Amino acid sequence: MMTMNIDLHTHGKLSKKTEFSLDYFLSMVREAKDNRLDAVALTEHFNTRNFFDMLDQLDASFDYQGDYYLVEGLKVFSGMEIDVRDRGHILMIGNRELIRSLRFGLEDHVEKDRFIPLAELLDRTEGMPLLRIGAHPKRESTPLTHHAPELLRRLDSFDVNAKDLYEYGNGMADEVRELASALGLPVTAGSDSHQPLQFGSVINRLHERCETAEELRALIRAGRYSLDISPCLDVKVKAAQMMKELLKQSMIVA
Repeated sequence: MMTMNIDLHTHGKLSKKTEFSLDYFLSMVREAKDNRLDAVALTEHFNTRNFFDMLDQLDASFDYQGDYYLVEGLKVFSGMEIDVRDRGHILMIGNRELIRSLRFGLEDHVEKDRFIPLAELLDRTEGMPLLRIGAHPKRESTPLTHHAPELLRRLDSFDVNAKDLYEYGNGMADEVRELASALGLPVTAGSDSHQPLQFGSVINRLHERCETAEELRALIRAGRYSLDISPCLDVKVKAAQMMKELLKQSMIVA
């Protein structure tokens, strides 16, 4: 049986304020592969600078099959991270045309005071071939726990997030699992990488290879995967954060 290691929460840019760089993105891809990943979900922020330019560059540069770009042998599933009203982030993973259409429909909701309500976002995407993940649900700055349980149950999983494990300690994984269990949801892992060094901090080990978001969703909902939290997580995340700040400072100086 062919397995697949995937990171379900990653970014292709250093920050929301930077332009998309194909060279930087490729450095992310190569580091992901070096960390035994077969696939990642590219869940860039929906209100990042020039979101559609990023998609245009990916479309022009790489073959697309199923719901992913094939980049130097790595499957890069298309997706997006969406801010919702009253705090919280939702990851959406699906076919690139669906992600484009969903992003177009959010054009009036990119500013903080106009973020879409969680209920409306769930209604808009209900029944679509998407994997819908509640990102870092216990993070102090952007929690999801204040939203109604009946809304949260409509998600496919909650995100055990490497940045949160570094910030709050390993007990955060237990807190997310407890929340997910109370709502009848599984948990998945995301590195939340904006910088290559963070890859490998957490990994989802799927029991089968997947070509589409629907296949990913089916495996996750069936529990046919396991989570791997690296013993080097603290070092990886700390190094990535330090490098990210150095790179941002160099851009300001330049």
